[in-house]
Amino acid sequence: MTELLHAAVSPPNLLPTTLLVFVLLYWLTVIIGLLDFKTLDLHTHHDFDLPHATHVAPDSSGMGVSWLNNALAFFNLGRVPLMVFLSFVALPLWVGSILLNYYLGNTSLLVGLLLLLPLFIGSLLLAKVLTLPFVHLFAALERNHDSGAQPLGKVCTVLLPTTHDRLGQASVRLLNGAPLVLNVRAASATTELRKGESALVIDYDTTRRCYLIEPYETT
Repeated sequence: MTELLHAAVSPPNLLPTTLLVFVLLYWLTVIIGLLDFKTLDLHTHHDFDLPHATHVAPDSSGMGVSWLNNALAFFNLGRVPLMVFLSFVALPLWVGSILLNYYLGNTSLLVGLLLLLPLFIGSLLLAKVLTLPFVHLFAALERNHDSGAQPLGKVCTVLLPTTHDRLGQASVRLLNGAPLVLNVRAASATTELRKGESALVIDYDTTRRCYLIEPYETT
């Protein structure tokens, strides 16, 4: 373990280690509820919004945006959240860097940076393959959202605490009895909803891509 830690912070592996640590810290903040896992999602940036690529004017800047959208689509970005994809890039990149530099006996930062280029390309292609199941998963979630499985007006149970500024999660039962987990925020700026409390789903915030809820007293 000590040898692995020394290798991780050695100059040729420092950049992949930094990326991996960033990804791990991000998911940690998601788990404890400080961030939504789509906080850095490319869906939120209109310049990268894949469905709008066909509306770009055919000038030089439009061609550039269209090329970028095609590249993002090739790697499943726009169909899976950015951080999901980046997670599948960071881990093989880190493992590959550790192993390659170890077997080559390399301790040079410059050589390590040169080796990162093929490793990064390989990690991107591997991440494309590994995220294919998630493409179908998120597509199915979107279809469920658009097919009438609307939780508006229904009572939900808070799973992760939430305020107006902090994203949380809540579970609501649909007519078929299946539970649906929602990303939620408190509708009021002064309201805090804790885990286990009941709330009413009153609206959907399209900008922040979450449902707005308010406290609900069950009888």
